[in-house]
Amino acid sequence: MREKQQQLAFVDWFRQSSPYIRAFRGRTFVITFGGEMLADAQFPSLVHDLALLNNLGIRLVLVHGARPQIDKQLKQLGAEITIMNGLRVTDIAALECVKQAAGAVRVEIEAQLSMGLSATPLAKCPIKVVSGNFVTAMPLGIRDGVDYLHTGEIRKIDTDAIRGHLQQENIVLLSPMGYSPTGEVFNLTAEAVATEAAKQLKADKLIMLTDMDGIPGSNRNIIRELTQREAQSILEGKRKLKDPIRQTLAHAVSACLGGVSRVHLINRHTDGGLLLELFTRDGIGSLISSASFEDVRRATIDDVGGILDLISPLEQEGILVRRSRELLEIEIDYFSVIERDGLIVACAALYPYPDDAVGELACLAVHTEYRNEGRGDELFQFIIKQARAMGVMKLFVLTTRTAHWFRERGFKPANIDALPVKKRQLYNYQRNSKVFIKDLSS
Repeated sequence: MREKQQQLAFVDWFRQSSPYIRAFRGRTFVITFGGEMLADAQFPSLVHDLALLNNLGIRLVLVHGARPQIDKQLKQLGAEITIMNGLRVTDIAALECVKQAAGAVRVEIEAQLSMGLSATPLAKCPIKVVSGNFVTAMPLGIRDGVDYLHTGEIRKIDTDAIRGHLQQENIVLLSPMGYSPTGEVFNLTAEAVATEAAKQLKADKLIMLTDMDGIPGSNRNIIRELTQREAQSILEGKRKLKDPIRQTLAHAVSACLGGVSRVHLINRHTDGGLLLELFTRDGIGSLISSASFEDVRRATIDDVGGILDLISPLEQEGILVRRSRELLEIEIDYFSVIERDGLIVACAALYPYPDDAVGELACLAVHTEYRNEGRGDELFQFIIKQARAMGVMKLFVLTTRTAHWFRERGFKPANIDALPVKKRQLYNYQRNSKVFIKDLSS
């Protein structure tokens, strides 16, 4: 029985992930992680997942950090570690440690990726990793009286060269270092390199593997989705954020403003977190998007299939009146939907009776996995705005099972005689639906 459940769960997951597999093919993802990741127990699994993404046709740019490796070498030398405003002050000794540590990390990542997908049918599929001087940098200089010495900032990313390698299905690996036209080397942060690379490459996603589950909300829950504007409001608000969270969120906002449509923040300690975030609809981390992840809008003919999938179970239970595809196509202009990343998670219809200044709210449905989260109310308010714009003064609904929901929102019981004549003539006495009316004039 348990084996059967596991099989069904896999089939269900695979069916849900298939649209993403198709949509991600040929897309460019920039993924960044700190040097801590190499010592993490999940690193071999992450490498396996990166190789899997590569074999699915996703173009990957990896940006690694090396802070713990640099700190370890500095401590062994007895050198001072100076961090100001979240940035390392890179003197000569620190710069040498940066070179050695970044080189060692790069080699280790290349070696791990060279193993491919062991013990799988793809074990013999070679994965090529390319690294080089793709990042041009210049000195950060003196900021607030602090001379950052060999710490730099990014001037340019060689996007043409990177795209050329990506088109050849190579993984591009970037280190937290930049080079000047005069041969100088500068220490950079992995987050800054990843953000700028994503912006200049016009990447489809920037994915940041962090030590946190996501952006914490005011009630300590993780905020699963927020727009760039909402993220900006958090940064500019009065909430106290820990420096790592603030810096990560600032990079996410910068990426969105720079043309990256989505930024994902994932806990690096979660085994398979990258796959769970990318191939499940709700993910496991925080998503910052340049546009809303979820949209309330008027329905179009392309939404017919999604609406039918949503309302069919309710029709089978007798909660909703059955509608054929043909009828739904004819009446689609009356419908509004909530779309969540391509999935119709809620719908409702508004049928106006202009001669009576009355409208019918019908076919209000919310996907079982997204109920009790306010979507029904959101769609209800959207319908009310439409009704008022049409000059509708009263809204009525016929229901057999959800009378309490409508009563809680101001609907009052009424007789069949209160319905418009056209609707009264179509009333199904066998269903015996109750009539409720809400006054919109106030």
